[in-house]
Amino acid sequence: MNKKTIIIAGFAGAALGGCIQVKAPERPIEINLNVKVQQEVVVRLQRDAQDLIQNNPELFPQ
Repeated sequence: MNKKTIIIAGFAGAALGGCIQVKAPERPIEINLNVKVQQEVVVRLQRDAQDLIQNNPELFPQ
């Protein structure tokens, strides 16, 4: 790098230094994590019921 490039980079950095501001929000950040797990539970119950029926056919005659 030559001296001219270093000087230009220094001026550019000084000019942009005042433009960037980091400020904390006034209110806390709220993350809503309402996730439905109903489908997974239903699938597990269906599998358990199917296994119970297959393993005990005398309890569930057709």
